[in-house]
Amino acid sequence: MPVLVENDAAWASALTAGLPAGTQVVAGIAQLDNWLANQPAEYAVVLGPNTELDDAVALAERLVTAHPTTGIVLLRHELTSLVFQAAMRVGIPAVIAADDIDGMGAAVERARQVFEAVRGPVPEAAERDGKVITVFSPKGGVGKTTVAVNLAVALSGSGAARVCVVDLDLAFGDVAITLQLIPEHTIVEAVEAEEHLDFSLLETLLTRHENCSILAAPTHPEAKERISPALVSKVLRILRQHFDYVVVDTSPAFDDQVLHAFDESDDCILVATLDVPTVKNVKVALETLDKLNLAEGRRHLLLNRADDEVGLSPANVEQLLKMPVSTALPSSFAVANATNHGRPIVLSRPDHPVSKALIKLAHDLSSTGINGSAVQRGGAQPIDSDKRRVFGRRKK
Repeated sequence: MPVLVENDAAWASALTAGLPAGTQVVAGIAQLDNWLANQPAEYAVVLGPNTELDDAVALAERLVTAHPTTGIVLLRHELTSLVFQAAMRVGIPAVIAADDIDGMGAAVERARQVFEAVRGPVPEAAERDGKVITVFSPKGGVGKTTVAVNLAVALSGSGAARVCVVDLDLAFGDVAITLQLIPEHTIVEAVEAEEHLDFSLLETLLTRHENCSILAAPTHPEAKERISPALVSKVLRILRQHFDYVVVDTSPAFDDQVLHAFDESDDCILVATLDVPTVKNVKVALETLDKLNLAEGRRHLLLNRADDEVGLSPANVEQLLKMPVSTALPSSFAVANATNHGRPIVLSRPDHPVSKALIKLAHDLSSTGINGSAVQRGGAQPIDSDKRRVFGRRKK
């Protein structure tokens, strides 16, 4: 498949519309190197118009040796003689105007034909067995969405893994605005296609961020009623076949849509803070999960603002909930500042204590490596699908 290098979300979204389904998008050259280390058989690299020309030239010089059958398509805002001279010098075969979507697509198709002439037919993208991770709290205002977004970014591993965030707070979802994205499409547009929904259609509803894809919540609260629990299950099953990780941000309630998301989940992150109402609600939530046999042995307690001096300590919370704190995040104005600027703290300040804790959590949840395009998971053993699902439904 092709790989697009583009750090501007709007350009990435526009360009992927003219590329084959399943095209990977990475933010920069470093992320591309990570991706190609795990996916060496990609037939084309498309360098977006915001890639520095010097970086494009240096990359082309490396690819000639390391990936000689991978074609390079260079997109430029301005087609100058300097650009063509630099491309010819390092053997970049296609230089296309940034707004020439058809020309880009044709160049990528030529790269595929050359690749197949040398190495044989391009194999179909292998179906992934991605991990679904649901982030939940029975109380709002505890930082659930911030955790979900930063966890997704951390899981992406600088482009080494494909990650999708699904905003299942269907009435008041904030994932897109947290990343300062304005989605053109939302999950509600999948309703009419529910009977014949597949990834090619679902992919058109995704909004690209530099590190992950977003399936946004509806823009109007009343649209929630149009989204059936069965559609939620179907969406998550499709996405897990095409992404290494699907992170689900939920509403603070056990509605039918959220319960079906738990039904499809491999891991559950329960977010709490050091206050009695939240701890009480989390305790009730744990009892509910127990009764429904959901996420048994795969629950992770995340304590946000864990250093607040409010009369409760992490040890008190562990004693009350009868489960250990997996991750504790300290209070920090930097988190709110990063959110207000649309730049998750894991990206803007990776050395911050909050970032380090979330990166460690991502590492604990992540695979031991990628074999082909399927995630090889470490940690917990597979759970029988009948036991994982509330109503004993099996995947089809």
